[in-house]
Amino acid sequence: MSYGLNIRPEGSLDLLSLGALVHRVDPGVIPFRKASAFEIHVSGGEFNVAANLADCFGLNTGVASAMVSYPIGDLIAERVKAMGVRPFYKRFEHDGVNGPNMATVYSDRGLGMRAPVVFYNRCNEAAARLKPGDFDWARIFAGGVRWFHSGGIFAALSPTTSEVIIEGMQAAKAAGAIVSLDLNFREKLWKISGGQDRAVEVISRIMANVDVLVGNEEDLQKGLGVPGPEVAAKSKLDPSTFFGMIGRVVEMYPNVKVVATTLREVHSTNRHSWGAVTWVNGQTYVSPTCELDVLDRVGGGDGFAAGLFYGMLSGESPEDALKLGWAHGALLTTFPGDTTMATVEQVRAFAQGGSARIQR
Repeated sequence: MSYGLNIRPEGSLDLLSLGALVHRVDPGVIPFRKASAFEIHVSGGEFNVAANLADCFGLNTGVASAMVSYPIGDLIAERVKAMGVRPFYKRFEHDGVNGPNMATVYSDRGLGMRAPVVFYNRCNEAAARLKPGDFDWARIFAGGVRWFHSGGIFAALSPTTSEVIIEGMQAAKAAGAIVSLDLNFREKLWKISGGQDRAVEVISRIMANVDVLVGNEEDLQKGLGVPGPEVAAKSKLDPSTFFGMIGRVVEMYPNVKVVATTLREVHSTNRHSWGAVTWVNGQTYVSPTCELDVLDRVGGGDGFAAGLFYGMLSGESPEDALKLGWAHGALLTTFPGDTTMATVEQVRAFAQGGSARIQR
């Protein structure tokens, strides 16, 4: 199936993600100021895509990231292995006091009318130290790579991380891979590293290498500097304003062949209306809409990206690839944590109109 892209039919790596590995501390519905216990989820916007593709969809994936030799690093490395993702680490030694550290994300789940709250401890983060030359791309891609993925979260961490992204993307393209970027604009991260003006400058350099872009209206406006819609959307599920902005994106970056995003109307923390859209080489596609009973919303967008990429890598039509992304993103919000617990059979069944009827 043509997307205007030459997707390699095989390679020892179906997808490699480049980004920071983090651990998310989750006290459930209890706010942190009253929390007495929590779960730990291993995450990272870029890693989540590789983990979902390996665990649910059975693809051969890897992650290039920083790893610190201390117990938190050991915990994260064990979870990476458990998800079936092949690691390519730049290793750092912890000094026993100050780091460098594996970043911590704090995120409660909220409930009902009380929204989730997210904040970070990324002080002296090992991933922010990554720089060009830290990865041997020729060795990593020696067996062939079909897809390379990174994101705006990693780009925001330091002046050198965006340079690593560009280096990795150029090496991946030279090896014949499709290159994708999830803009994942995070106001708090860019605010401490130069603000929106720096974000636009940094991401514009990365975008010159991108074939497939994932990002919502806010991402396009704040991450790419694309002007907002002249007419407000009727609802968060109305794709017209998003599609209206795509023309400006591809005018700025004619190398981009696919643009995709989720559509989410938040009625309460635990009740969302959910949809997704793609623009493929001038054609637009819109998913069905479903009502979600959300357990944990973190990672839903990464779940969508993984399902979409799987469909594209598997030769599905644009409509079916979009439905796979939409279905997997929806299912992911029903699990605790940031990565999938779904099976590909469940995803395909939901994409084809399945229901929550009990399976006996």
